[in-house]
Amino acid sequence: MLSSTFLDQDGLYDPSDFNDRLVLGLKATMSEAELHILRSRLQKGILSKAQRGELKARLPIGLVYDPAQRVVLDPDQQVQQSLRHFFDTFRRCGSAWSTVATFRKEGLKFPRHGRDGLGELVWEQLRHMTALRTLRNPLYAGAFCFGRWRSWKDAQGVRHVATLPQEQWRVLIKEAHPGYITWDAFEENQQRLRQNQQAPACQRGSPPREGPGLLQGLVICGKCGRRMTVRYHQRGGQLSPNYVCQKLSVEDTQQVCQDVSGGVVDEAVGKLILESVGPLALEVSLQVQRELQSRLTETDRLRRQQVERAQYEADQARVRFMRVDPNNRLVADTLEGLWNEKLRNLAQAKEEYEKKRQADQQPVTPEQQQQILALAQDVPKLWNDPQTSHRDRKRLARLLVEDVTLKREGPVITAQARFKGGAARVLTLPAPPTVGDLRRTKAEVVTEVDRLIENMTDSEIAAQLNQRGWRCSVNHAPFTSRAVMILRWTYKLTSRADRLRAKGMVDAHQVAELLATKPNLVDYWRQQGVLRGVRVNDKKEYLYERPDAQAVQTIQQRTRLNRNPGVVLDGTHEV
Repeated sequence: MLSSTFLDQDGLYDPSDFNDRLVLGLKATMSEAELHILRSRLQKGILSKAQRGELKARLPIGLVYDPAQRVVLDPDQQVQQSLRHFFDTFRRCGSAWSTVATFRKEGLKFPRHGRDGLGELVWEQLRHMTALRTLRNPLYAGAFCFGRWRSWKDAQGVRHVATLPQEQWRVLIKEAHPGYITWDAFEENQQRLRQNQQAPACQRGSPPREGPGLLQGLVICGKCGRRMTVRYHQRGGQLSPNYVCQKLSVEDTQQVCQDVSGGVVDEAVGKLILESVGPLALEVSLQVQRELQSRLTETDRLRRQQVERAQYEADQARVRFMRVDPNNRLVADTLEGLWNEKLRNLAQAKEEYEKKRQADQQPVTPEQQQQILALAQDVPKLWNDPQTSHRDRKRLARLLVEDVTLKREGPVITAQARFKGGAARVLTLPAPPTVGDLRRTKAEVVTEVDRLIENMTDSEIAAQLNQRGWRCSVNHAPFTSRAVMILRWTYKLTSRADRLRAKGMVDAHQVAELLATKPNLVDYWRQQGVLRGVRVNDKKEYLYERPDAQAVQTIQQRTRLNRNPGVVLDGTHEV
């Protein structure tokens, strides 16, 4: 650097000289200040034009500039109808994902510009990102906005872009130009999107989904005030919801705040909803019929416009082919191929349109109309109909219920349902039995087993219980001797042997010591009727009453007689 020189239009500079370095530094500082001033003036000019609503920017699909440079709706009626149908579908479905699924189910396409955002119009399948971008764009609500994003560079020179909240936008002019929805509808859509988003969990709800949890996304913990999530498990061969407050458990590895069984809560809130909507059932049914008919009409018009566009493109391709010089075969072959491709697209569009139209135009017979009206008057039947999806029940619940606060204290669940109009109802519900309670043997069975132990063995007790029609609580199988034994151990019932010993009965070894004989002969004397024994268990083990003097004397006499067969006993003396 010290051996280098710099040259500009004013002269030659040597960096090793102090004066030259001073001049270079001043020039660089003045150049930077001049660039800063120019940039600041340009930004102020842009901001001034934006504050007047005159700043031009790239418009989304469905909005264009007219010759007077004013923002107007796209003159293409198919584009307008597609966007209006899109916003109506989102209002009806409640989520962007469901809107995309509905478009695909109905076979509808969504417009977009070419790869660079300009040029020829392209029709394609609606994507989830496109749906979100369309819903979040305030231009569709007729508003002019500026400063929705903030960009900056970090220390490494990487550029970052962040979306700002609405209150931080630099310019917002409502009703600046025609739109597809009102500003109130736009704000309602943003609120619904915030409720549907995945985070933060403590501040969000969620759109109705396919699970059986009726209050999914509406439950608030009565202890900490956070949103409760839903967790499903199998109960009785069916999915059963549990409402869990687990934020502290996930973030701080603490215990779960609350885990409330949702089956009993859903059933109680469902009955509350039926009581509220009963008088309006007929009106709701008629409104649903009108909405279904208008929805089918709108969908059919959009499909017909797709066929008309395909017909127009095929006609244009034909005109281009007919105008070409027949001798110019290279161009003619290319145009003929494009014409054939447009004809194939037209045939495919017509075929899809006819299939969808025939599927939608199935006539409703008078008998079906009477069934619909009768079903509308019987709302519980409609609510409990297996053909009614869980998502439809949730949508009906969200029309009436704002949220439900749950708090469990021991065997009691307190549920406070808050309705849209501000009214609230408090329900006190018994907590459903736990798995342990369901597997626990009934108290009357335990009491009966404790009584039968006095006179029966385990197998005899099992036969007695089965004769009365009682079954095991675990798998509802008949009782066995092993099941009775496990029941005695579980409930710590005194065994039959201990009870007999408490009455003074002894085993064979103790009797043999009293009789001065062998233990294996004790059971022989029981069979001879000299000793009285009681069967203890199914192993043919016995306990015996203590032999009295007469029994001891009889056994001793018979023992001596067996040892001396020639001796005849006369009373108590040997002869």
